[in-house]
Amino acid sequence: MSSILETTDLSKTYPSGNSQLTVLDAVNIQIPTGSTAAIVGPSGSGKTTLLGLCAGLDRASSGRVILDGNDITSFSEEQRSELRRKSIGFIFQNFQLMPNLTAIENVMIPAELQGKHGAETLQRAKDLLDRVGLDSRMQHYPKQLSGGEQQRVAIARAFIHQPKILFADEPTGNLDEESSLLIEEMLFEINKELGTTLVIVTHDNELAQKTQHLIKLKGGKLVSV
Repeated sequence: MSSILETTDLSKTYPSGNSQLTVLDAVNIQIPTGSTAAIVGPSGSGKTTLLGLCAGLDRASSGRVILDGNDITSFSEEQRSELRRKSIGFIFQNFQLMPNLTAIENVMIPAELQGKHGAETLQRAKDLLDRVGLDSRMQHYPKQLSGGEQQRVAIARAFIHQPKILFADEPTGNLDEESSLLIEEMLFEINKELGTTLVIVTHDNELAQKTQHLIKLKGGKLVSV
């Protein structure tokens, strides 16, 4: 099976006084296309840093990231931004919905950034909101939705442009147990239906164990994969 994501000796350092602080140290991973993976480790282990580098949100200090056949290490910000628009979906712990937009308007944002504004995009947004159980809440604003409902909107938004890979950073971190289980179920079901590769950063060991690949970090180093 081919890999949609591969890193080689990936490192990230920051200036710290007269020295360098190493946040990520020569990490090598491979994630097969269409699979599910969890990045786990204690706080400060480099989980979110690894996710950000793999998603092209930040630049590595050294090493390489091959994403969907592209060496994004050498990409300009404009090139990385274009790749994110076309091929990458995101789900964040704090949902990051636009407060002045309704649920369906939030869902349509990634597609509209690709220039897709027609009836087909609107119908796909409706279908996704129906798929996550929010068919009656489409015209509600984020402040009118519960935390679990906001995260379901975020899931629908992440899949609207049918990304090849979806990065989820602590997607259940702000939710109660019942909402967390529902969100997890939806993530894996839609991942399977669409064949989207799913990469999750999580502190939740039960969630991590549901994925096919575990990437364990400690002190910025890869412990096991």
